Amino acid sequence: MLKKTIFYLMVGLAWTFSAQAAEVRLSVAASLTDAVKELVATYQTKTPNVKILPNFASSGTLAKQIAQGAPADLFISANPQWMQFLVDEQLIPADQVRAFVFNSLVFVGEKTRKISAMTDLAPLARIAIGSPKSTPVGQYAEQALTAAGLLDQVQGKLVIAQDVRQALAYAERGEVEGAFVYKTDALLARQTVILLEVPQELYSEVVYPLGVTNAGLTHLPVRAFLDFLGSAEARGILQSYGFIVK
Repeated sequence: MLKKTIFYLMVGLAWTFSAQAAEVRLSVAASLTDAVKELVATYQTKTPNVKILPNFASSGTLAKQIAQGAPADLFISANPQWMQFLVDEQLIPADQVRAFVFNSLVFVGEKTRKISAMTDLAPLARIAIGSPKSTPVGQYAEQALTAAGLLDQVQGKLVIAQDVRQALAYAERGEVEGAFVYKTDALLARQTVILLEVPQELYSEVVYPLGVTNAGLTHLPVRAFLDFLGSAEARGILQSYGFIVK
């Protein structure tokens, strides 16, 4: 009887380990939502025995979640700052961080609105940006407004969104006269268009770093998924959403 009990316990433990090993948990910046959903769906058709579990939110929110113990094997941030935060917290080894994709900042609004330069934003009554405290898109927007000498003029007109998708939604619903978003998000818009490509010299290059957490280092399915992310097929999917892959 004891032997049978031990056998069933061992089988149960093996099944539990197998189930855990067949999961890959992703923490992904909100602006990558659609592209990563397609990447995951494509990968799952090839590897149905591995369950990819993505969690989408602002980079700051995700980094804080991971720091507080939320399970994650891979973290894709919308800027290096929050990745460095987790490196400093010793939750992601520095040598496990690499550039994943690149993006750019644009200003969107109704197509009837005429915006040809940053200075044309000053008269607007309401402008949506992601929170500069937790979202990279908000930090880039604030950086661009500061460099253009406009931040003080528009400070009281800014509508703070929790992430880039909410900023876009405000513009899409006409709740603001325009919004700073990533170009990739703007390409998905239905009610708004790109009114202005924000000059690159006004803000830092938008790079999305990818990092493997300590938990993901020895997790074989994570390595297999990383190999897929570096494939020509995955690069094609990312480029189809407007991301720049170098």
